[in-house]
Amino acid sequence: MKNFNWGHGVIIALASFMIFILSMMFLFPNGQKNSEMVTDNYYEEELKYQDVIDAKKRADELKEKPVYSQNTSGIKITFPKDYNNSNTKVKFVLNRTDDQNLDVHKTVQLDANQSFLIPAQVLKLGNYTLRLSWTKDKTDYRMDYDVIWK
Repeated sequence: MKNFNWGHGVIIALASFMIFILSMMFLFPNGQKNSEMVTDNYYEEELKYQDVIDAKKRADELKEKPVYSQNTSGIKITFPKDYNNSNTKVKFVLNRTDDQNLDVHKTVQLDANQSFLIPAQVLKLGNYTLRLSWTKDKTDYRMDYDVIWK
């Protein structure tokens, strides 16, 4: 050990760093699977984002807002009583951040109870972002919910 100098220390430090980096690559490869963009039209949607901000602000100012609930049959979204199919157009997007193949996009009609159901058959276990957009009397609204489907 009496021949150990600073050159040996540099070599040991570089070798240790290389072993650390390689172990991170091979022991923790989870960051490599299904790392996709949330949307394919990211830049076009970014240009229209002020409309989204305005729609979210209008939705936040509503006295009665749509609510969602989960049960074994799926996710049910219920609107206030003054919403109906003649004055309201509703669409939703369920985004799955880990796999875009599990995303659900749909325009729906409200039933007699001013609600609609996203059936459990189209949902897989995991986290979703529910983006609920609707137009009532030619005014756009939007709300986002974080949903954990179990």
